[in-house]
Amino acid sequence: MRIVVVGGGVLGTMHAWQAVRRGHHVVHLEREREARGASVRNFGLVWVGGRAGGAELRTAVRARELWEEIGAEVPGVGFRPAGSLTVCRNADELAVAEAALTLPDATERGLKLLGPAEARGLNPALRGTFEAALWCERDGAVESRVTLPALRDALAASGRYAWLPGREVRDLLAAGATGVRDDHGDRHGADRVLLCPGANLTGLVRELEPAAPVRRVRLQMMQTDPLGEPLPTAVADGDSFRYYPAYRGPELDRLAAARPQGAVAAEHKMQLLMVQRLDGSLTIGDTHEYAEPFAFDVVSGPYDHLARVAEDLLGRPLPPIRRRWAGVYAQTTEDGDPIVHRREVAPGAWLVTGPGGRGMTCSPAIAEDTAERAGF
Repeated sequence: MRIVVVGGGVLGTMHAWQAVRRGHHVVHLEREREARGASVRNFGLVWVGGRAGGAELRTAVRARELWEEIGAEVPGVGFRPAGSLTVCRNADELAVAEAALTLPDATERGLKLLGPAEARGLNPALRGTFEAALWCERDGAVESRVTLPALRDALAASGRYAWLPGREVRDLLAAGATGVRDDHGDRHGADRVLLCPGANLTGLVRELEPAAPVRRVRLQMMQTDPLGEPLPTAVADGDSFRYYPAYRGPELDRLAAARPQGAVAAEHKMQLLMVQRLDGSLTIGDTHEYAEPFAFDVVSGPYDHLARVAEDLLGRPLPPIRRRWAGVYAQTTEDGDPIVHRREVAPGAWLVTGPGGRGMTCSPAIAEDTAERAGF
């Protein structure tokens, strides 16, 4: 079978991975010379612990298994089963963490509550003052800036994969044929077309599904110079409880009422997530902005806030900031909070978009599910 994948981000690349692994031939098109969207502007976190129970958690757990398999086959993705520590700095945050341990799927998530000494045993870089930390053994990380090229190199070695960047898809092929025409005028016939446009929801995507239930979300993040010591686990602060569905409940309501976020954190809907890259630098974020049109610049207040929180947890100054950036991802708004918007928009052509902040985590399993549903 011949598969055309449109979109060079992690979701499109994982669909190409599934197709090649199932013995098919893949032509992979990307409008940019290299993917430049949310897939390379994220933490690289494979984040299981905070997912909603049910289908979302099952998808994340399966994706974590697939990431481990892929990491063993393609060392260049930099997969490591680092786990994460969500640090609780007061009794209200601690109550949310304790409630998470009572979830029926807490064991599946790999959750355990640790005291400060135990947490520092896992991550000695946490020298700040805190009450406890919620350990999630199932969380992991990959190197988001190099994962996609590493996967493409592995796919190319199969002899059944062609990467064609710098090509924007304009049309599906007419007269009932399945395939696409790009802006070079080239036609790419296929048995299946998989459209994975990320946050680029105009053009052909809008023509095929004018009212796709997907919104766009903007974030700001930063990266430091090397820390000079290991940060063995990913680290989150207690504000992250406010943004992950697993922690919703009366304890979180009490936290929100008793300890509202400060002005900057509330305005920018912030949490701290921090992960160490293989070169020793730290990726730190992030903010959430939902109302378009988005600003074209980044603002300093959120970076100052993130630096203060990170330094409080580490008990030391951060290294100099190397990079700051903004990114935009697509998030499905369908009822029932599905993991992704997936629809056959023409015979043999499937639109798959809108995983939201779950994209890096869940893409391997989303692609596996698409393969089953689309029959390839």
